[in-house]
Parts: sequence; C-alpha cells; structure tokens
Amino acid sequence: MNRNTRINALLLLAVAALAVLPLVLGLGDHKEEPFAGADAEAETAITEIEPDYEPWFSPLYEPPSGEIESALFALQAAVGAGVLAYYFGLRRGRRQGEERALAARQDPPAED
Repeated sequence: MNRNTRINALLLLAVAALAVLPLVLGLGDHKEEPFAGADAEAETAITEIEPDYEPWFSPLYEPPSGEIESALFALQAAVGAGVLAYYFGLRRGRRQGEERALAARQDPPAED
C-alpha cells in the first residue's frame, strides 16, 4: 500500500468517525432536538441570557418549512462542491498540459 493510499484511507476513517461517534456516544440525547444547527443553539443561549433581546435584522427569505430549508442548504453545498471540483480539476488539467508541452519540446518526434 503506497503512501497516498494510506493517507486517503486514514482521512476516510476520520470522516466516518466524525459522522458516527456522536451517534454512538449519544451526544445530544438530553436535548429536544439533538443535532440542531449552531444558529438554533445560539438563539436559545441568547434568549436565556437576555429574554427581551430583539434581533437587528430579519431574514430576506424565510422558507415555508424545514425540509425546504434543508434542501436549499444541500443545494448550496452541492454547488460549492461543484465549483471547487471544477477549479481543482482545471488547475490539474492545466498543469498536466504544461508538463506534456514541456516534454514535447524536449523530446521532438523522430523523423523517418
């Protein structure tokens, strides 16, 4: 097993552990919504500290349900991942093209 394969396997194992460990350890069992987002946690903490708190701004668009909000978030993540994949693929393709062009200049084809 080469070095890159070992690194990829360790990274995959780490990601799987991050996804599974909170479920296995029962983190969040004492809460009504165990895995609510950071926004909900912050709102709860603020209202406990200062019950009369009024937000400065209101959202531009409030989705009609939590499912639509989750779908929009997933769409945003997918578009971001696509943009990053395109960028890194483009960089790699350009680098490979430059390497091929350099190799072609150094090794001209043999004449018959």
